[in-house]
Amino acid sequence: MRNRQKRLVFFLPLILACILPVLLFGQGYLKLEDQVVRHTMDNGIRLLILERHDAPVVSFVTWADVGAVNEVAGIKGIAHMFEHMAFKGSLSVGSKNIDAELKAMAKEDETFRAWLEEYRKGDQADPDKLAALKQARQEAVDAARDYVNSNEFSKVIELEGGQGLNAFTANDATVYFFNLPSNKAELWMSLESDRFLNPVLREFYTEKQVVMEERRMRIESQPVGKLLEEFTAAAYKAHPYRDLGIGHMSDLMTLRRDEAESFFQTHYTPQNLVLAVVGDVRAGDIIQMAEKYWGRIPRGPEREPVDTVEPPQEGQKRIEVEDRSQPLVLIGYHRPDRHHRDAAVLDAITDIIGEGRTSRLYKSLVKEKKIALAAGAISGWTMGKYPSLFVFFAFPSRNHTIEECETAMYEEIQRLKTEPITQEELTGVKTRAKVNFLRELDSNNGLALQLASFESLDGDFHNMFKQVEKIEAITPEDIQRVMNTYFIRRNRTVAMIVPPEEDVE
Repeated sequence: MRNRQKRLVFFLPLILACILPVLLFGQGYLKLEDQVVRHTMDNGIRLLILERHDAPVVSFVTWADVGAVNEVAGIKGIAHMFEHMAFKGSLSVGSKNIDAELKAMAKEDETFRAWLEEYRKGDQADPDKLAALKQARQEAVDAARDYVNSNEFSKVIELEGGQGLNAFTANDATVYFFNLPSNKAELWMSLESDRFLNPVLREFYTEKQVVMEERRMRIESQPVGKLLEEFTAAAYKAHPYRDLGIGHMSDLMTLRRDEAESFFQTHYTPQNLVLAVVGDVRAGDIIQMAEKYWGRIPRGPEREPVDTVEPPQEGQKRIEVEDRSQPLVLIGYHRPDRHHRDAAVLDAITDIIGEGRTSRLYKSLVKEKKIALAAGAISGWTMGKYPSLFVFFAFPSRNHTIEECETAMYEEIQRLKTEPITQEELTGVKTRAKVNFLRELDSNNGLALQLASFESLDGDFHNMFKQVEKIEAITPEDIQRVMNTYFIRRNRTVAMIVPPEEDVE
C-alpha cells in the first residue's frame, strides 16, 4: 500500500500536467461557439472567423463544396485535377508574359484535340500520324512552358512566412489551407481570391502526366489500391461514391483543358465556398478585407444537386483481387449519411469494435487469437454527405487466412448485436469522444478545418459543437438497435486480396 502511495505521489504531477490543460480548456470550449463570427457575402460566400490571440499566426481554409461526387462519366478525376491546377496561379501570378502564354496555351489545346481525334479511332488510327501528332502536342507543351514562372504562388507564400500550404480532394469536397503570420492576412485574401477569380490552368497537359503517375503508384501498382477500387465499385451500383477520386486512366488521358474550365465554372461558384479564418485577427478587419477581395467574384449559376440514390442492397456481394502480396479482407456495410440520427451511434460503435489497441477487434484478432497483424473499423468511408459505408478490415498474420479473420470479425459483430456493452465500455467511448473533440480544437488549423467542414457539409457550423452531446446521449440499447439494423448479411460487401489462381494448390 505504501509503495502504491509513493508511486501515486510520484506520478501525480505528471498526470495533472497532462490532463489539467484539457480539463480547463474543456470547461470553456462551448464558449468558442459563441465567439465564431459568421458572415455571408452577397455573392454567397460564407465566412467564419474565430479570434485567437495566443500567437501572431492565422490559419486559413478554403473549403469548396465540390469533389469526385460531382463528376460525370468521361471526366472522372477532374475534381482532383483542378486541385492541382489551383496551385498554378492566376492571370497575375505564375506567368512571365501572360498574353504570349495564353496564345501558347491555345496552341496546346489545338494540338491535343488533333491528337485526340486520331486516338479515338482506336484500331483504325494511323500509327505514324498518331506519333506525329503526339510530337506536335509535346512541342506545343514545351513552348507554353517557356512562359511559366513555376511555383510562383507557393514561393510567394513561403517567402512571406507561410507554412503548411496544402490541399486535398475527397468525394465530397476539395480543401485548400495554409498558415501565415497575422500581419499577412490581406496577402491571403488577395492571392487566394485571385486564383478563384482569375484561374489560369497552365501546365495542364504536363500536370495530367503527374496525376496519371499518381494513379499508377496508388492504384495500379498497389494491391491495396486495386482492392479499394474494386470494393467501392462493387458496393455501389448507382451512386457516384462507386468511383475513387483519382479517376480512371482512360479519362485522365483524354481530359481537355476546356472540360476542366467548364467544371470550375459550374462548381467553383461562390455559393459553394466556405472560408474559415482562425487566429490572431480582428473579425471586423477580416470581413472588410473579404468583401474587398472575395466580393469581386460574381455569383454563379445554381448547379444541379446529386439526385442519384443508391438502392437497397438485396444480397451479399463478394470480390476478389488476385495478387502475390499481403492478404487483406474488407467487409463493408451500407450506412446512412452524417445527418442521420444513427450517425453518432455508428461513431461510437467504431470506437468500441475497431478503433485502436483497446478495441474489440484488435484485442480478439491481434492480441488473443494472433490471427491478424492488424484489424479495425472505419465508420465513414467518405465524409458522409450521402449514405456511405461502415468498413471492417483485417490483415491476416503468417500461417493464418483471410477466412479465419473474416469469421472472427463476424463473431465480434454478432457479440455487439446480442450482448449489451458494459457501462465501463460506454463511459470510455464518451470520455474518448470528449478528448478527441478537444484535441481537434487545440490548433488553429484544426479548428478552421472543423468549422469549414461542418458549415459546408451540414450547412451549419454549430453542429460541430453538438457532436459530444450526441455521443453522451447514446445508450447500450442504441448500440444493439443500430447493429441489428445495418450489420446484416444482405447489406454487406466483402472484398479480399487472394493468391493468384495458379499459386493455389
